[in-house]
Amino acid sequence: MSADPLEWWYARREQFPNLYRFAHDILCIPGSAVAVERIFSGGRDTVSLCRASLKAETIQALMVVKAQLRMARIAIIEILGDD
Repeated sequence: MSADPLEWWYARREQFPNLYRFAHDILCIPGSAVAVERIFSGGRDTVSLCRASLKAETIQALMVVKAQLRMARIAIIEILGDD
């Protein structure tokens, strides 16, 4: 039997309102995922010591283009095969 901690705290929210809000805030933080780690790694590659003075907008644009290129490459491989 597995219990969902959020459900447990929700059922007791009136009895422990402050603890419920605290538990809700803490338990809703997502665990690290591969996608998040990939984004940070990509950001590290984009913002190196040589590019440390880039504006935030430029970094965001570079990251978006990089993600779009990755998705296009995956789509092409799916269409043409992995040969």
